[in-house]
Amino acid sequence: MNTPPPSAGRLASLDALRGFDMFWILGLGSVFQAILKTGFPTSAPAQFVSSQLEHVSWEGFHFYDLIFPLFVFLSGVSLAIALPRRVERDGLSATVRHLLARGLVLFLLGVYFSGGLKDGWDKVRWLGVLQRIGIASALAGLLSLRLSTRALVAATFGILVGYALLLKWVPVPGVDPPVFEQGKNLTNYVDSLWLPGRKYNGTHDPEGLLSSLPAVASALFGVLAGRWITSRNAPQRVLGGLLGAGLVLVAAGWGWHPFFPVIKKIWSSSFVLVAAGWSSLLLAAFYWVTDIKGWLAWTPPFLWVGANPIALYLLGGMGLFRTVSERLVPKQDPTGGWLGAVVAFAAMLALARWLYRRGIFIRI
Repeated sequence: MNTPPPSAGRLASLDALRGFDMFWILGLGSVFQAILKTGFPTSAPAQFVSSQLEHVSWEGFHFYDLIFPLFVFLSGVSLAIALPRRVERDGLSATVRHLLARGLVLFLLGVYFSGGLKDGWDKVRWLGVLQRIGIASALAGLLSLRLSTRALVAATFGILVGYALLLKWVPVPGVDPPVFEQGKNLTNYVDSLWLPGRKYNGTHDPEGLLSSLPAVASALFGVLAGRWITSRNAPQRVLGGLLGAGLVLVAAGWGWHPFFPVIKKIWSSSFVLVAAGWSSLLLAAFYWVTDIKGWLAWTPPFLWVGANPIALYLLGGMGLFRTVSERLVPKQDPTGGWLGAVVAFAAMLALARWLYRRGIFIRI
């Protein structure tokens, strides 16, 4: 639907950071990868940067492992800002219905995006990226409507500790004692036993059943950050709080790592802390640059993309921008592949700008 462009009262940092995050999801990583691999194939610094634009195979943390949880975190920030306004305008019951309906729509879009029913019920991927966003944001939103900030903090860490205890102490048949290895941990076992349809990794899914619990904690960290950033505290104090919380969370996550490893594919509790910490630090940086210093000249491209993130994600996943690139770039790409990646990204950016300039914001 059409809505007015973002008003001056919006948090520029949130809009710009959401766009920054979507840049990487929608192809900027592919552009950098192609340029680095074709232009600097033997450079050690280029190889390091290139490795940061790939997910770790299991344990550990690369820059690219932050992209998805950052979006979940920012969804929580948005909830903290939007829900009180919606409750005041429409009432609590209507707000609850909106949260549940939005979560259901995202879930169904995720199922469709992953192939839907075209190959039969047995091949449906019931859980995935959009489904996780829908589930995590809906549950985090419902909790935020009922709980005080202190209670939300307790709920967030309760989820993380409870998840860790489940994986540490609940036995998996044939595995004694419980471990965190791929295919042998409780999270993967629950998927193999209870998650129907197609799983991304064959017998289990990185966005599976049990790991949805800590994903809610990722969204709750965003809710807490949103409550803090919209509090009556002075901007400098808000900035200091975001920085301090980010550093503490990153340190706590890596401190937990020897006991409960940082693993994105099971959304481990230590991974949630590290990702939330870096998300808070990035939000602090964007908040300082845009909302405190008022340096906004560089933000328009990020605002274009951040205004329609789900729509652009769906179009990209369905191959629209890749198709445009294939039509414009010769099959024998003289650049070794990077021109095609650049053209696909430019097509996405052009569409995002066109939508933004015409006030077309497809919101769910």
